[in-house]
Amino acid sequence: MMLLRRAALASALLGITAVLPPTAAHAHTAPACPGGTSATAAPSADPEQNRLADPRSAAFPQRAGLDGFVRRFPAALCGTRSAAEAERLLKAWGEALWHASADRAQGRRPGGDLPAGDDRPLYWARLAMTVRLDRWQPQFPVDRAALRAGFEDASRGLTDNEFRGTPGVRRIFVSGFDPFGLDAELRRANPSGSAALQLNGRRITLTDGTVAEFRAVVLPVRYADFNAGIVERAYGPRLAAGPRSADMITSISQGYPGIFTLEAWAGRARSADPYPDNAGALSGGTYDRPVTAPGLGPGPEFLRTTLPTDAMTSVQTPYPVRLNTAVTEIPAGRDTPVDRADGPTPGSRAVAGGGGGYLSNEVAYRSNRLRTELRPGLPGGHLHTPVLTGLPSDPAQLTGADFERNESAITAQVLAVLRGSGGGR
Repeated sequence: MMLLRRAALASALLGITAVLPPTAAHAHTAPACPGGTSATAAPSADPEQNRLADPRSAAFPQRAGLDGFVRRFPAALCGTRSAAEAERLLKAWGEALWHASADRAQGRRPGGDLPAGDDRPLYWARLAMTVRLDRWQPQFPVDRAALRAGFEDASRGLTDNEFRGTPGVRRIFVSGFDPFGLDAELRRANPSGSAALQLNGRRITLTDGTVAEFRAVVLPVRYADFNAGIVERAYGPRLAAGPRSADMITSISQGYPGIFTLEAWAGRARSADPYPDNAGALSGGTYDRPVTAPGLGPGPEFLRTTLPTDAMTSVQTPYPVRLNTAVTEIPAGRDTPVDRADGPTPGSRAVAGGGGGYLSNEVAYRSNRLRTELRPGLPGGHLHTPVLTGLPSDPAQLTGADFERNESAITAQVLAVLRGSGGGR
């Protein structure tokens, strides 16, 4: 079964239509079935999917050579004959899309005229495929939510993405994020997602001479997925003891203009409303009335980074790299928030970590809360990249020289900062 699954995955990576379980018919010869054949259906209840009505969204996978995944996916779905086959197919296609995107980011899969490191084609291809999945009308009962969750996990690097466990090679696990703020600017990218794609699976010599293998995932900018434990599913297997566990973890997200920051503190609260997530949802927490993120295990109000911050902040070009010790708290015995430049005070309640009260702060808290439970001695923390700028003023142009130069500079410096970590030694 493992050989058959790997063969199916290899077929998808080569652009072959069928990525099916061994008992299914060939997808490209399967008869048409109702639904799942177009992204131009009636408006969805999903705000992310509704952004696909903008024709520029389809251009991203097309101009990256990933549109074959979107076009061939409906026929593959229609070729399944049972819920179990559908589950295997969704996982295989998700993994194929992930590996194809990482291969493209690292120059192993040529295609299209967008820069290799562009993270946007993966985001828009995945989203278009979820529309096809939602419109698919199988002739047998399925758990559609579970199928989508399995596809999302697989296409984000959460499956089929283990460290090789080679003796003497350090293991560094990182996470990035999808693009966000797309209602204001559909063309936005996220350098943290680009960095994740460019790092995944690579072996790189660190500044202390040791070799490290990187594994990465790209997380959604959606509260609901965090509530459902996607951070714990992503980081948990890498924190389990064994020869394939991580030696260092760090979440990465896009942060402040013109500067990298290593966040000294992550807070337990959500407080970013009225800023919505990619699905248009709010967290229910504001600066004045923070809320605890659902689904968290026990832990303190604030968690401090254990990354080697002195070594990682030694990289200062082309962008400065700073250790950010600021937090917002409600001090013990008080009921109003206070901004503090030098970390929290004893007994205070978290309002925001150094990375704010949005999902970038939450991924840092969730991953490091889990780290303190499973591997307390492991280095872990959060890195904020500069805001990616430089999109052309013409909204029809998806990329431009300034944009590409800025993204390349940011992602290269992500690697330089991580190289300076020594893999957590």
